[in-house]
Amino acid sequence: MSDVLLEVKNLEKHFATPKGMLHAVDGVTFAIERGKTLGIVGESGCGKSTTGRVILRLLEATGGDILFEGKNIREFNKDQMRRLREDMQIIFQDPFASLNPRMTASEIIGEPLVIHKKVSSKKELDERVAELMALVGLSPRLINTYPHELDGGRRQRIGIARALALKPKFIICDEPVSALDVSIQAQILNLMQDLQEQLGLTYIFITHDLSVVKHFSDDIAVMYLGQLIEKASAKDLFENPSHPYTRALLSSIPSIHLDHKMERVVLQGEITSPINPKPGCRFAPRCQHATAECTDREIGLTEISAGHFVACRTAIEVVC
Repeated sequence: MSDVLLEVKNLEKHFATPKGMLHAVDGVTFAIERGKTLGIVGESGCGKSTTGRVILRLLEATGGDILFEGKNIREFNKDQMRRLREDMQIIFQDPFASLNPRMTASEIIGEPLVIHKKVSSKKELDERVAELMALVGLSPRLINTYPHELDGGRRQRIGIARALALKPKFIICDEPVSALDVSIQAQILNLMQDLQEQLGLTYIFITHDLSVVKHFSDDIAVMYLGQLIEKASAKDLFENPSHPYTRALLSSIPSIHLDHKMERVVLQGEITSPINPKPGCRFAPRCQHATAECTDREIGLTEISAGHFVACRTAIEVVC
């Protein structure tokens, strides 16, 4: 059996607007091994959350393939996708907006079990909900509480328990700690890492927080205006960033060390419109190294060292 659980090939998602087609996701390609975490980072509007939703078919792709355990799920019908939902789940960004305010904690966690007919009695349902609550560190006394009665951390634990209810293999974590207090973020991240080790889960971790993704991910993919511009192991990306945009992102991370030597890179220039974008590097208008050659053709991801891919003409030429 292949170690690759999920493979995405040339994934595209375009939206029709009055001014033309908005290229939210454009030619995204990557693979994730079982039990690993791929972090996807980038500024707001780069398409990272849309990528996650398209992979789960919460949004239908415009083009490309989504292979889960070797099967192209874009070809699945409604019944096949319903069964696949047991293996693919999502943890949403806002733990308050993603929970039904009229349902108690136990009803929210137990809902997937009822919908997919995984329990045969009320007693079995209650036992399974109690197991899930214990798994994510929720006290039994909270079983009949409503979302508005809980803090953000406990609400997110309910969301995690709901995602785990059907024993999935793969979970997309869409900025799961960005809406939480800093003191709670570490608790949720530690919980998710423990669950990954315990249950053998595979994650896509979507975030804009580089300091978080560094410690949480095995590999990191950087997105800019719908495209992957760099992908490498977490260690390699932070030690040897190759794309100018990646270097700019890393330079923005605050440091408590007085001997921190990375020079702050301030981006200037106009952001390319994602509506009917022209061929060429979309970062070129903000890149100090850009030349005419950067804007006359598409520059795809190229492997510049083992497992390190970059879509930048200058970076590729330096290595070659």
